[in-house]
Amino acid sequence: MRIMVTSLFIAIFITMFIISLTVSVQSSPSSQLPPVSVNHNNFDNDINLSGDAHAVKDRVSLTRPSQFSSGLLLRNTSITFSSASANASANTTGTSLSVEFSFSISPAATSEDGGSGFVLILFPGDFENVFSANYSFGISKEYSKNYVAVEFDTSQDDEFNDPNANHVGIDVGSLISVAIANVSDSDIVLNNGEKLKAWVDYVASSKNLEVRLCKSSENRPNDPIVSHKIDLAKLWGNEPVFVGLSASNDADSVQVVSVYTWKVVSSGDVAEREGARNVPAEEEKGSFGTLSVLAEVIFGTVCVALVAFVVLFLWAIFFQKHEEEQSFALGKRENLEYERIDVAVDKQSTEEIERLNS
Repeated sequence: MRIMVTSLFIAIFITMFIISLTVSVQSSPSSQLPPVSVNHNNFDNDINLSGDAHAVKDRVSLTRPSQFSSGLLLRNTSITFSSASANASANTTGTSLSVEFSFSISPAATSEDGGSGFVLILFPGDFENVFSANYSFGISKEYSKNYVAVEFDTSQDDEFNDPNANHVGIDVGSLISVAIANVSDSDIVLNNGEKLKAWVDYVASSKNLEVRLCKSSENRPNDPIVSHKIDLAKLWGNEPVFVGLSASNDADSVQVVSVYTWKVVSSGDVAEREGARNVPAEEEKGSFGTLSVLAEVIFGTVCVALVAFVVLFLWAIFFQKHEEEQSFALGKRENLEYERIDVAVDKQSTEEIERLNS
């Protein structure tokens, strides 16, 4: 019985170890984006976070108040901008895109700490090839494919021909902007901690990318603060394109970028492939990723295993005790029989002796 209990314990321990190993592999940053739960209905339910990006009640913070912090908010569902329709009813002019979000950027800790701000980025392919914490906005200089970004820049970098430390620019394949606007002209300061609203719209019919920006108390502006003519269908063809927000701090910055709302709407050819790195759809479905479902299943399995172990362990103890009681009772009966036999023999011997004596 002791061997049985020991074997049972070893089997359950091995099972739990395998489950734990599976969880660690599934949640590894190199193979899976971590799930996120934002307690607010102002966020689309198909986003994932990477790096230092994390949910804080009703917002997402892209960075932490520390040097070299970087983070990414990424939409799981890709978009195809090509005008080659996947179905007859699709818009033949291609896909239009509208991204609406609100944000704030923490004030500089010192006069030298301007921080970098953040970008809204559209890119094809694997996000791991695009983003790097060692570069401005977390965008790798080694990324070979063209990307399109809208930078909300709070630093003046001569390398990128920045006009000042308070501007919005449109970038195509480089952080040197093809179109730029001084936000100070609109009485807006990007990094004073005030909540701002932004709209980034791509109109397929006019092939125009437009950026609008205002304070949270104001309505959507009629005119964009900056715009640029570009044919995204020609740029990317049928490639699936992903959209997200990226930010990073350098050695002189502890800037925090917070996102309060995030809505993405597209029309035309929309690729329904979910997951930013060719992860099977069944692994990525659901609100903020389905690792939470996997975690619940594994947690339930572990709980069942533990309950089963406790029940079997108690049963084994009871069974062993029952066997010992049976053995003890059997021993008593055998001893009693032996005693009765001895008594019977003694009585018979006494009668025989008395008869002989008489």
